[in-house]
Amino acid sequence: MKKFLKFLGILIALAVLAVIAVILLTPWMDRWGANDAEIKAAYPGDELVPAPASFVNRAVTIQASPEQIYPWLVQLGAGKGGLYSYTAFETLIGCPLVNADRIHDEWQELKVGDKVEMCPNGVPPAYVVAQIVPNQAIVMGHQENGEWVDLWQFVLIPQADGSTRLILRTRTMMVGGFWDMIHPGVFVMERGLLLGVKARAESMTQGK
Repeated sequence: MKKFLKFLGILIALAVLAVIAVILLTPWMDRWGANDAEIKAAYPGDELVPAPASFVNRAVTIQASPEQIYPWLVQLGAGKGGLYSYTAFETLIGCPLVNADRIHDEWQELKVGDKVEMCPNGVPPAYVVAQIVPNQAIVMGHQENGEWVDLWQFVLIPQADGSTRLILRTRTMMVGGFWDMIHPGVFVMERGLLLGVKARAESMTQGK
């Protein structure tokens, strides 16, 4: 019995440490790669969820033009280009994807109202494309009772040196409980997505 109680105590202590670590790391995760100006900036789609319960900005610099990056974003989704993230992690969470390593012409006709599936099994529910600004932004999200409650905003900002900032902004009303539990996993996936797009776009630009 004493051994069991000791083991239980260790598990509880580890769980508490994990919670503390997540709390301490959340501010860093929620602005990974993004600077103050990008966080304060207004982007397409902001007006759809004007007062989000959670506001997250993540970003990466890509040595390519918006026109060279945009096609990779257009073909996001299960059954198409995938999410360009970590294949092992995607499989671990029950979302095995085939992540494209080239641009497919047959997946380049994305339209407002189209569904973008995250996983082959249909869970979570597909995102719905809300706005498209060619070579500048793609906004997708979820609605409840006709109101947008969750947004994924992909924004391309060209830089003076020829590079592009890819901003991934999330505005959502989905917080607490389950959503807080999966928050670190979402960070891992989104970081992988941004770096995956960067690697693919730069590889094509450099002719590799």
